[in-house]
Amino acid sequence: MNTDFEKEFNALVLKTAELITGDTSPEMLEKIKVWAFFNHVHKSLPALTSHWNQTHPESKAEVRRIFEEIRDLNQALQANKPESK
Repeated sequence: MNTDFEKEFNALVLKTAELITGDTSPEMLEKIKVWAFFNHVHKSLPALTSHWNQTHPESKAEVRRIFEEIRDLNQALQANKPESK
């Protein structure tokens, strides 16, 4: 892949992680990629994710844990935002 594209795409992932969770650690960036990819596939090809969930229950639990962590971090970030008028 083009290194300029990779740099720009990674900047997009970094900003997404910052806006959604407030955490831009390398581990969170990977979780955001999993979250975004799985979310997209689940909406576009629900039968595929259903089959995958059935055949990989341990991984399904890990995806769920990632989704819950991102949700919890986002809720905490939203709760700490000052209200704008």
